[in-house]
Amino acid sequence: MDERILKWLFDVKMSIDEINEFFPNEERDFFKYRNNLMLKRAVERNLEIIGEAINRIITRDVSYIEKISNAKAIIGLRNHVIHAYDNISDENIWSVLIHHLPKLKIEIDNLIPKEEK
Repeated sequence: MDERILKWLFDVKMSIDEINEFFPNEERDFFKYRNNLMLKRAVERNLEIIGEAINRIITRDVSYIEKISNAKAIIGLRNHVIHAYDNISDENIWSVLIHHLPKLKIEIDNLIPKEEK
């Protein structure tokens, strides 16, 4: 596997793991999230990293568009968080965390060769 792609896959994995660590041993509560500015910014930053890493991966090897569900939407979210920072919907970010991040984690874990884990 291309070493740069492997590095970017690990960047995605680490960002997902970091987001998950923001909610240790407690039920994810949207209202607590919405009212915690530091938590929101930390989540948004990790989503930026995920989007940028996936953008770099598919730029280097277009076949990853088929291997990472919604790759273009993930990149679009990254662009929205960065460029439309004043129009970020807490509800949309929360939906990504609850509905899309678990699937992305599984896909990324499957793309990283077992010997690298």
